[in-house]
Formats: sequence, C-alpha cells, structure tokens
Amino acid sequence: MLNIDKYKVDVENLKCNQCLDDIKFNTTEEITPVREIIGQDRAVQSIEFGLKMKQKGYNIYVAGASGIGRTSYTKSLIVKNIKINENLKDWLYVNNFKNPNEPIALSFDAGNGKIFKKDIDDIIEKLKYEIPKIFNSKEYEYHGRILMSDLENNIQNVIEELNEFAKPREFRFQVTERGLMSVPIKEDGTLMQEEELGKLTPSEIKDLRERGLQLNQDSKEYIDKIKMYEDEYKSKSEDLDRNVGRSLVGFYGQYLLSKYGESKKVEKYINDLCNDIVNNISKFKPEPEQNQQNAMALLGIMTNKNDTKFINKYKVNLFIDNSDYDECKIIEENNPTYYNLTGSIEYKNEMGSLNTSFMEIKPGALHKANGGFLILNVKDVLSNPFSWDCLKRSLKTQKITIESLNKQYGYLVTSTLKPEPIDLDIKVILIGDNYFYSLLYSYEEDFRNLFKIMADFDIEIDKNKDNIYKTVQLIANKCNESNLKHFDKEAVERLIEYSTRISDSKDKLTARFNKIVDIIYESDAVSSSDSKCVTKVDVEKAISQKKYRSNKYEEKLNEMFEDGTILIDIEGEKVGQINGLAVMGTGEYCFGKPSKITASTYKGRHGIINIEREIKKSGSIHDKGVLILSGYLGAKYGKEKPLSISTSITFEQNYNGIDGDSASSTELYAVISSISNIPIKQYIAVTGSVSQKGEIQPIGGINEKIEGFFDVCNIKGLTGNQGIMMPIQNVKNLLLKDEVIEAVKEGKFSIYAISNIEEGLEILTGKSISEIDNVINETLEKYREADKDEKDENKDK
Repeated sequence: MLNIDKYKVDVENLKCNQCLDDIKFNTTEEITPVREIIGQDRAVQSIEFGLKMKQKGYNIYVAGASGIGRTSYTKSLIVKNIKINENLKDWLYVNNFKNPNEPIALSFDAGNGKIFKKDIDDIIEKLKYEIPKIFNSKEYEYHGRILMSDLENNIQNVIEELNEFAKPREFRFQVTERGLMSVPIKEDGTLMQEEELGKLTPSEIKDLRERGLQLNQDSKEYIDKIKMYEDEYKSKSEDLDRNVGRSLVGFYGQYLLSKYGESKKVEKYINDLCNDIVNNISKFKPEPEQNQQNAMALLGIMTNKNDTKFINKYKVNLFIDNSDYDECKIIEENNPTYYNLTGSIEYKNEMGSLNTSFMEIKPGALHKANGGFLILNVKDVLSNPFSWDCLKRSLKTQKITIESLNKQYGYLVTSTLKPEPIDLDIKVILIGDNYFYSLLYSYEEDFRNLFKIMADFDIEIDKNKDNIYKTVQLIANKCNESNLKHFDKEAVERLIEYSTRISDSKDKLTARFNKIVDIIYESDAVSSSDSKCVTKVDVEKAISQKKYRSNKYEEKLNEMFEDGTILIDIEGEKVGQINGLAVMGTGEYCFGKPSKITASTYKGRHGIINIEREIKKSGSIHDKGVLILSGYLGAKYGKEKPLSISTSITFEQNYNGIDGDSASSTELYAVISSISNIPIKQYIAVTGSVSQKGEIQPIGGINEKIEGFFDVCNIKGLTGNQGIMMPIQNVKNLLLKDEVIEAVKEGKFSIYAISNIEEGLEILTGKSISEIDNVINETLEKYREADKDEKDENKDK
C-alpha cells in the first residue's frame, strides 16, 4: 500500500507566521508616523538619477501598477532631492508695436514680472493724469495759439484771394458751420439772402447753380492751399505735442531702463513703448468741451478724442508669475488636452465678430511647470488628440508655441494672434504602466530619445523587518493624517497578513498600499464607538464586508453546487474524470471554483482532441497546455510505436471561454485514467501545469482555488478524505483562511504538494507508476493490434 501522507503539506506551512514579535507597541499611537517609499530601491534610484541629469532627453517614465503610489512617491522624491528651482522665471506677453499680431514674450527673474507689470501700469496711469495737465498749461496754450493764429491768418489770406477771384463771378466765400461755402452776391456787392434766392426764376437759379459749380472747379487751387495750411498746422501741432510729451515720457522711460535695462529685449520694448506713447501723445489729451469752437471746428476738421481701448495696448499680460514659489515647482495636469498643455488664445464676441488681443493669451501646463517639473498620466496624454504631438514637439524644440487648432478643425475666427514662443526648461515625468512603455518604446522613436529614464515600481516588496516596520509607520501616519482611530497590535498584524495575501507570497508584502488604506478606512468605519482603537475583529469585519459586497456570483455558484445544478463528484473513484480548479473574477474580487474535467479514449489516430479548442472557446495558452500533453504521452509511451488512439477532453458544464495552462496536469491525469481504465479519486481536486517532461509547474491563484474547493466540500459535507493536489513550488504562496487551516488540523481536509506527474498519479490512483505504465502499455498494444487488423482488412478489400 502506497504512503501518500508524505506529500501532505504541514499545517505550519498553510499560513505565514507572526511578524510583529520584534516590534514593541500596543497601538500605532506609540509608533512614530512616517510616510516614505517602501522597498522600491530600483525605482527610487532611477528617479533620483533622472532628476540629477540636466541634459536634454533625460525625462522620466514611471512604470508600475495603479495603486502603488507612483505619483505621490515621485512628488516626494522631487521635493527630497530638489530643494529649490533655480531656473524659475516670470513670463509676460506685451504688445508688439510694429506687428500687433505677434505679441512679444519677456522673461524676468521670479518675482520681478509682477513688479514690472505694476511699474508699467503705474506709469501709464500717471501719464493719463499728467499729460492732460501739460496740455492745459499756459506755455502749451501760448504755442498752440501761435500755431492757430498762423493758421487762421493763412486761411484768411487765402479766402481773401479766393473772394477776389470769385468777385467777377458774383460769388463770395464764407466760413460756416458746414465749412467753406460759396454764396452769390448782388450788384451792390452784398450777399444775397435766402428770401431773395426764393424770388429767382427757375432759369436764374439754374444759371446760378451752373456758375457756382464752375466756380468751385476753378477755385480748386485755393482750396488745396487751405488744405495744405491745415495739414501744415496739424503736423506742427503734432510736433508740438510730441515735444511737450517727450520730456515727461523720457523721464519715466529712463526710470524703467535703469531698473530693467539689463536685458536687451526688455530695453527694446521699453524704448518702443516710450516712442509709441510720444507718437500717439494726442490720444492722452482731454476731450474738448462740446461748446468749444475754433477755426478747425469751423472748417469741419475733427480733433482726436481720448480712446480708452487705445490705452489697452500699453498693458502687460502677466502670463506666468512665480513670485510665490520658494520651493521646487511641481505641476500635475490631470486633463492634458492640447490647450491645457500648450496654452490658448481666448476670443471675445464684439458686435458679432470674435476678436482677441495679447491680454487674452492664457498659459498651459507646460508654461506653468516651466523651470520645474510636470507630471502627466501617459494614458490621458495619448487619449487626447494632438496632446502627445504637442508634448513631443515642445520637448524636442525646447520651445512652447501657442497655436490654435481652429484651422485644422475648419473653424474660422475674425482675428488671430501668433504669440512669440517661450523657451522651455522642464523635466517631464510620465506616469503609466509597462504596457504603454513597451508600446511607445517600440513604435515611437522620439519617445526613446526624450524619455531615457525608466523607473519601474514593483507590485510587491520583500517582507523583511525593515519593510514591516515601515508599513506599521505608514499605518500610524494614515491614522494621524485622516484623524482615524489607531490600530492595536493584533489589528496591525491582520493588516500585514492581508497585505501578504494580496502579494500571493509569504515572503512578500503588496506594494499596492491603496488596498491596505481601503481596509484601514473601512475598519475605522465599522469599529464600535465605544472602542478606543481598532481591533483585529474590526479588521476581520471590514475584510469580510468587502468580500460580501462583491461575492454574489460566488454564492450563486455555491448554491448551484449545493442543489445539484452543477454536477460534481467529491466522493468515490471514476475513470476518465477528475476535478480541476479554476479562478474566476468579478472585478476586484476573485474566487476559486472546481470544474469537472472528463476524457474519453477510443481507437483512432487523432491524438488528443481538445473540445474547447474545436468550438473556439479556448485561449492560446490553454491550447498550448493540451499540446504539451501530447508531447508527454508521445515521449513516454510512443517512442517506438505510434499511440494509435484518439482522446477527447473537455470541461463539463462550461459555456464560457477557457485560457491558461493551470489545468494541463489535471487534464493529463484524466487522459491517463481514460487510457488505462484506472479510476481516479474524485474527492481530490487538482491544479498545476505540466511540462513535456512530466514536471509539475507552479500556477497562480492557489489560495482562491483551495478555498473554492473547500467551500464546495463543506457545503456537501466534509468526509475527511477530501483535499487538493498542488505544485510543490506553490507552498510558499499558501495563505489560507482560518476555516481551511482548522479543517486540515482536524484531519477533515488535506493538501498535497507534488513535483511530477508520477507522484500525482500515485496520490490519485493509489497505484505505483510502474503498475500504471504496465496497464497503459498493454492497453496501447491492444489499440495498435486493432489498428493493424483494420489496415489488413482494408488491404484485402
């Protein structure tokens, strides 16, 4: 009789040992709270190296699963390694006086941009107040009267000459409210009145009109001379205005140059600003009173009025203000659309048309993070049209160009701007997973050149004393941060056990700390108000409730096992039938489920027929596992002679797709049983993949599979014979629930660990491998003889 107890796993190996014996505390309130990165040395070194590199192209791609804390850890590393940003600058957009459609970008040391803007605004306000005072001065009025007197005298002389010219034609020119008008005169030289005009006959009026029109044509030379004097007056008046304003504007210009003249670009803008104000000094004049009249008004010449919109071109758009940043600048853009990255130009509806100005230029994330660090989620960047191209182009050219997508989309606007590009000095950090990294690295050449640093966060960390203590510190820190109850020692131990279970290894802790944080919050929520701290019972309750919220499908399946809807045998022995174990999932929650696998063998040469593959319900990995079975059988039993059999295998009552090779050893046992006609113990479920050499290989989800089969056995009644058979390599992954461990202790349930097919066959059949091989070889020989007879028969025919 074979002794299969030697393959049983000891109870001590079904769960991890206590891990807080070396840490002396009663509750986490006694622990110094610290928030730091645990067990991610490779990723930390990569990020720190990338932060030190100042050369172009050393941007960082942070890879890892969601929930590890990639973004928060990256921020903390930046703050730790970069105490202050030395390259921060303020950026301003100002009017381009030569080409208003191309605003100029000016840069200042952080904090000086705001001061420059205030100085410009203050000076413009002062000029708006002081320039009108100059124009109201007696000195200005004196020079203005001289110019006006000269104009009036010149115009009067021309009018006298014109009247001498018009007198033989019986007309005289007179200045009226409508300008210079020709009026007919009578024989005595006096002006003809309106009532006298009304007494004229139609022929006389026609004659008078024709002579008047001819006179206007003949007097063009005199009219042109008047216009020449007017233009001369206007030019001299403007020169007077400029001379008057030049000294005042020059005073403020010198003040600005002495303060900001170190930059050639800023110096040029200040000079252009002063020259434009001087050239348009009349715009600052006060509006004349409505009843004020002078020779210019009488001649129909309009004066320039103060235009408030005109003043706007002297404003300063404080585009980026870094005056409040004393430490390193970190910008995280959660919605990296094209405009959110590169900035935009806004438009205003004015009288039905869309207009804009340099004051409507708005910054994007690249501008805000310039001189510092920009953190982006790679999936968000790639899912927004034009965003990746915009980011890539900006990093390659080291310029941020604000461009509108209107033309690309076919939209029209009434006015457009082309702001001067801004120099880019930035470290971009992309947050993503390994899939996107591989995708971009393979298909995007620019990505390889721009993101030369890859920091890979692991999903699990070593379960050593240092990492355990840091985890306890993190729990204490979370309690303090979120104002939660502190956890007692047993509660912390249960949390660490939960972390180990998620990692699927006794020697590891999960790096997805967000899953632990969820249990921390939920444990605090279910804790009794009378309790001063969170206990192990509270943590157990939180974990149980979390499971209950998601395990409806599992309970439905267990009900179907209980009422016999899903057929399964967990007692006795049967030929060509075995219970395999699979893992199913509904979102975050996964659970194990036993499944009946059957095999039928008959005469033929088709080898192993996978029914799931034939109906296209199996994945490529499962198909590979089935083909490995053929390799194993052929190598063991068909080296000298062909097998000459056909065997079909299938998962009974399965109507969904199947993938993975964790059931390949299970299928092999069923096939061997079917060929040899040796029955298999139905009360032992099996999992594990197999190699062509018959080695049992480790699989995933071992805890869920064991607990899933145990639940079904518990529902139908534990007999003491039931158990599961698993790869020996998965013993280190065993972290079973207390109910299963208790059943193993009491001898109601067994767990076997094996390393090859031969050991598994001994457990399942109770026979030695030599006995099984003899039976199989005899059976195969019968199939060969039958196949030979059939061939001979067909030959004779």
